[in-house]
Amino acid sequence: MFTAELATVAYIAATILFVLSLGGLSNQTTALRGNLYGMIGMTLAVLATVLGPKVSMAGLPWVVGAMVVGGSIGMYAAKTVQMTQMPELVALMHSMVGLAAVLVGVATFIDPEASRSFVGAAKSIHEMEIYIGVFIGAITFSGSVIAFGKLSGRISGNPLLLPARHWLNLVGLLVVIWFGNAFMNAHSIPDGMTPLIIMTVVALLFGIHMVMAIGGADMPVVVSMLNSYSGWAAAATGFMLSNDLLIVVGALVGSSGAILSYIMCNAMNRSFISVIAGGFGTASANPAPAGGAAQPAGEVTPISSVETAELLREAKSVIIVPGYGMAVAQAQHTVYEITKYLREKGVNIRFGIHPVAGRMPGHMNVLLAEAKVPYDIVLEMDELNDDFPKTDVVMVIGANDIVNPGAQDDPTSPIAGMPVLEVWKAKTSIVMKRSMASGYAGVDNPLFYKDNNRMLFGDAKKMLDEVLLSLKT
Repeated sequence: MFTAELATVAYIAATILFVLSLGGLSNQTTALRGNLYGMIGMTLAVLATVLGPKVSMAGLPWVVGAMVVGGSIGMYAAKTVQMTQMPELVALMHSMVGLAAVLVGVATFIDPEASRSFVGAAKSIHEMEIYIGVFIGAITFSGSVIAFGKLSGRISGNPLLLPARHWLNLVGLLVVIWFGNAFMNAHSIPDGMTPLIIMTVVALLFGIHMVMAIGGADMPVVVSMLNSYSGWAAAATGFMLSNDLLIVVGALVGSSGAILSYIMCNAMNRSFISVIAGGFGTASANPAPAGGAAQPAGEVTPISSVETAELLREAKSVIIVPGYGMAVAQAQHTVYEITKYLREKGVNIRFGIHPVAGRMPGHMNVLLAEAKVPYDIVLEMDELNDDFPKTDVVMVIGANDIVNPGAQDDPTSPIAGMPVLEVWKAKTSIVMKRSMASGYAGVDNPLFYKDNNRMLFGDAKKMLDEVLLSLKT
């Protein structure tokens, strides 16, 4: 068993490991070490908590049983969930953190012993922690569930824009404040439960409304934002339970998620408020002027896998831009084989990663790392954009919005001003798609009609397998 002093030392060690974990995860070459630090820190934190002085011997079997059930579900998910399902799995995990904050808050409030241990100003502060913690947790839970539905295709990616939606949000906030006052002035637990329950329902509806109003192109930012929310929900839980480690860890996750969301918003030339306000992702979200947005004109030029292989064989410089289509087709391993073959032939081949490619932050980096693509040839958009005019061939695998020249050329486009990978400046660009359908943002792409662009239609995995075979033949 851990004494109170030993548990405190373990918490400090776990905190240091979590900080080292975040530092390691900031770079691909150190990500594995960062994950290891995080796992060791979490193991140490769980042991110090479960075997610490706050868990009685009578309650220990229940805690261990819950850990076995939860751990088994986590292991099953880790073994069975495909990489293409990672974004929705992350959203679902965020919802669990929010739900935990709500349940802990309610349980803490109705616990008579916890209520008696606080008096005067301390009691008011404790009740405020409960109220805010439940509020944040409820928003995180319902918002993450909706994000899960959108990312998994169970809910449409189009934003739901209710009339006067901002006024609805304002009214909801005023209701939360009003009942917060009633909760703080309640003289008994039953009196406080009514405003707490009403606030929880309003917060759940607010989370649903907030994420439903966000369009498909903003979903990577939403995942990052919900990650931040889950951190603050965990911190609030730490306050309610007087657990210093949970407060620190929650603050680390919350602040890092907020910083990442800010970076991603800058990458999309969007403000954080505009993302929360919703609407980006459909033509209706950003109405064009009376003249209408410029529509792509011309004819597409198809290309075969054999012709693609010939262009790659003759090229001296190649850039590959992966997108969600590569993840869906699980084509990353074939991409690695093509990359390996071309590098052995002396071709300068690199990867261009847009900050919001895929469905969650770092989605493409994770896929390429899984396929053993060398880290040093995986570059960010800002590192690579100036090199496209000097590139012979660019292969766009299942990406659309992040290579759309309309972001620069069409001020009426819903993605106008969004920084994109300027693939059309290369000598030849090859776009791999199943069809001419628009991307996740629902915006047409003029790239397809440019004279130096070729379209390789079909399943990305099947087409790339044919390209690899043609290269080696």
